Amino acid sequence: MEHSVSPSHAGLSIATVAGGCFWCLEAVYDQMKGVVAVESGYIGGQVDDPTYEAVCSGRTGHAEAVRITFDPAVVSYREVLEVLFVIHDPTTLNRQGHDVGTQYRSAIFYHTSDQKQIAEEVIATVTKEQLYANPIVTEITTAGTWYEAEPYHQEYFARNPFQGYCTAIVGPKVAKFRKLFTEKLKT
Repeated sequence: MEHSVSPSHAGLSIATVAGGCFWCLEAVYDQMKGVVAVESGYIGGQVDDPTYEAVCSGRTGHAEAVRITFDPAVVSYREVLEVLFVIHDPTTLNRQGHDVGTQYRSAIFYHTSDQKQIAEEVIATVTKEQLYANPIVTEITTAGTWYEAEPYHQEYFARNPFQGYCTAIVGPKVAKFRKLFTEKLKT
């Protein structure tokens, strides 16, 4: 389902990011203070109305991504991005662990020029602080058309915590977020 999105409505803002499987990102951001909603979906490709199977083929150009609606009075866009750079490896081109393909790329899809500038600043800071031994390969690109993923992908980890991928991959990322960002957890 195609959605156009405005950068903010009712005082809320939108961040759209990719960093591997969208189940991982959604599970983490769902627990972040100030985050109102997280949707899994597809962005950055050349095919209209992509399906999960088509995106997984690697031929649509889309990334598995999340669209995060947040309250900037509670959490800043910069903080949203800082979490992204801790919960995925931004140094592996088109892969996260065993997930390989352009659909798993590291990307920030900005909605405003301010978001683009902040993304560039965050990457510069992560690079300067040498948080990773290898160079950051995260793509910064304008947000194009957003396609919401199929309903069974929404809140996947919350509904399937004991599924194999969730226990092996998603769960540890959620645990890392909870440990490193205790002050950013929803109460």
